[in-house]
Amino acid sequence: MPLSHRPLSLVLAGSLLAFGGLAQAEESAQVRFSVPSWPGVTVKTALASTLLETLGYAPQSAELGATITYEALTQHEVDVFLAGWLPAQKGMYDTAMEEGVLKDLGNNVDGARLGFAVPTYVYDAGLTSAEQLDDPEFADQLESTVYSIEAGTGMSEILNGAVEDDAYGLGDWRLSETSTPGMLSAVKSAISRDEWIVFAGWTPHWMNIEYDVKYLDDPEDLWGPNQGSSDVKTLVTTDFADAHPNATRLLDQLSFTADDQSKMILGFSYEEREPDAVALEWLRAHPAKVQAFLDGVTTRDGQPAWPVVQQALEIPEA
Repeated sequence: MPLSHRPLSLVLAGSLLAFGGLAQAEESAQVRFSVPSWPGVTVKTALASTLLETLGYAPQSAELGATITYEALTQHEVDVFLAGWLPAQKGMYDTAMEEGVLKDLGNNVDGARLGFAVPTYVYDAGLTSAEQLDDPEFADQLESTVYSIEAGTGMSEILNGAVEDDAYGLGDWRLSETSTPGMLSAVKSAISRDEWIVFAGWTPHWMNIEYDVKYLDDPEDLWGPNQGSSDVKTLVTTDFADAHPNATRLLDQLSFTADDQSKMILGFSYEEREPDAVALEWLRAHPAKVQAFLDGVTTRDGQPAWPVVQQALEIPEA
């Protein structure tokens, strides 16, 4: 049965059990996050939840894929989503916005992008643009192969479309589609041997910290306008925004650089630390940014937020 014809309560039954614990919380304290199993949004949600809980709210999270998330938002089963990637999720986003039940609070990551990535030594050797990929001098060293993540993902669809359309002369190239860990293992191995490799990269991610890589120019906008630039939207339901203007103000003011989030992802996904610990470390290291997040925000009982959060989380002076 198509997803749109299944009762959402059945689809979400297992994933939303975590919200059952809110029965003893005051209705006005609830903040229900949807968190796909992506490291960036996992830590970002942990950070937002830490702040909200300190202010007297009762945040909860459910692990849902992006498709289910948009339907859950539309049906008011969840309140907040911090990972509305555009243009990658444009179809789902547009459909949900047409329902008139979502409020877009804007981009929360500055500098996110997708694109062809190569080790810096390859870039310095002259391969700086995707339009050069099929030049014999470069194609031979790359064995006419692009490394990518799982088949069926948005990035996979872009690359398969490029091969089908012979974009940048890739019509006779091979796609090595494995998984994110598999692709990054191939990147690590190539860099350790100073070998040539081109792969589907993105930021924010820890790959941009651990590996010395650069992104190729994309004059045909294969990865999207403006060199594959992406927005990462904060989305809330209109009901939540109307009922919780104070919490919504905080969520609206959350904003990170791609480097900020890459470092969070490094701590959680690469170093395998708990997301709450990574989030707290970031909060303590960036007092000025935290104070900006809390500008005009109060606790649920009306106290200015910054002094309360600063003392409770042991954040130094900005």
